[in-house]
Amino acid sequence: MEITTKPSTTIINKTGSWRTNRPKFIYDKCPACAICPRVCPEGVIYQTNQINTLGKLPYDCDLDYCKGCGLCAQECPFKAIEMELDEK
Repeated sequence: MEITTKPSTTIINKTGSWRTNRPKFIYDKCPACAICPRVCPEGVIYQTNQINTLGKLPYDCDLDYCKGCGLCAQECPFKAIEMELDEK
C-alpha cells in the first residue's frame, strides 16, 4: 500500500465540499485559554487580534482547512465554540 500524502500536510490540502459541520467561534465567550488549538488535529485554529468583551484575544479557525471534526467544540469548557451545519 502506498501513502499518497505525508502526515501533517493539512495546511496545503484544502477541505473539499464533503465537510458537513463547521465550528462557529463565539468571541465574547472565549477567555483565550488555548485548549482548542491544542486539541485541533489539523492545526488550523489561531488567535485573532480582536479584543473581546472579556479583554482577551479569542480564537478562530481557518475554515478552508478545517475538517469539521468538532473536537474543539467538544473540549471547550466555556461553550465558546458551537458546531453548525456547513451549508456550502
